Amino acid sequence: MRRRALLSLASAAALGGTLAACGPAVTGTESGEGSGAESGTVRVGHVPSSLFAPLYVADAMGYFAEAGITVELTPLKSGQDGIPMLANDQLDVMIAGFSAGMFNALDQGLAFKIVGSMGISPGDPENSPTALEVSQELIDDGSVTTVADLAGRKIGVAGGPGATGGYLLAAMLEEGGLTLNDVEVSNLSTPDQEPAIANGSVAAATPSAPFSTAMEEAGVASPLAVPKQGTTGTGVLYSETFVGGELAQGFFSALARGSQELSSDGTQTDEVYQILTDTLGQELEVLKSAPMYSYLPDLAPQPEQLEAMQAVWIEAEQITYAEPIDVAGIVDASFAEGADA
Repeated sequence: MRRRALLSLASAAALGGTLAACGPAVTGTESGEGSGAESGTVRVGHVPSSLFAPLYVADAMGYFAEAGITVELTPLKSGQDGIPMLANDQLDVMIAGFSAGMFNALDQGLAFKIVGSMGISPGDPENSPTALEVSQELIDDGSVTTVADLAGRKIGVAGGPGATGGYLLAAMLEEGGLTLNDVEVSNLSTPDQEPAIANGSVAAATPSAPFSTAMEEAGVASPLAVPKQGTTGTGVLYSETFVGGELAQGFFSALARGSQELSSDGTQTDEVYQILTDTLGQELEVLKSAPMYSYLPDLAPQPEQLEAMQAVWIEAEQITYAEPIDVAGIVDASFAEGADA
């Protein structure tokens, strides 16, 4: 079992609230028509979460301001909610999780580019920000001892099989030779996953820290698998208009500078933790106790992960088309290359 500081359920619930709302520092304003970049303002849709730490760190440390950019943050409930806004130039940038709906939107003609990555799984079983948590009762009675034993069982995933969590679950099920089609995936918000495991509604779930920690400390569940190193389901998207705009490279370079302020081992400086606390309205000790993803210094996009996502969701029939989209046509790595330079 991963050994981390004990977190109360109240603290866990506080972090979960950021997925639907945000503190005063990240309250967006109404977006007008046309590209905000024309006035030096970049409209960024985001799901408020420490998962997107480079954005908040770059903003707080003044890297966007140094590039002549004012960032207008618009909180989203999910990445899928921002896709139409991005395609219709209501947003310039979106930083969020990928989904089957994103691929369906591309197939239906909506235009945008995937230009960067965000959190990448460290693959550490002892310190992973996401884990496949299995009912302690099922583990103790010997019903589930390996990932393969979850075949046919119900697993809670925030957003369901077509969400980022569905892809992460598929990556963990692969360890036992299973796919999403071999289990029953239940759309269950992260705060609701622990009680669902406790009352037997689901056999397992895929919570992020600190919810995973709370489950373990309460004796409700134990981790059976974590996404392998390099797995990612989130990233940076640009609208087609913003891709060709004069602020596109400056924004990405500033964002990458924010990434470079983050420690590769997931333990951050007090300054970074304070920025996340102030921005997200989270308790400092909760953030310090929760494992974090790692980030590439240039936030380069990960096309092989996009190909893997697409394959998983086509097989699970979460994508409405049968022939895969050419990922090369939707990825633009030039901004990461420019940031690295």
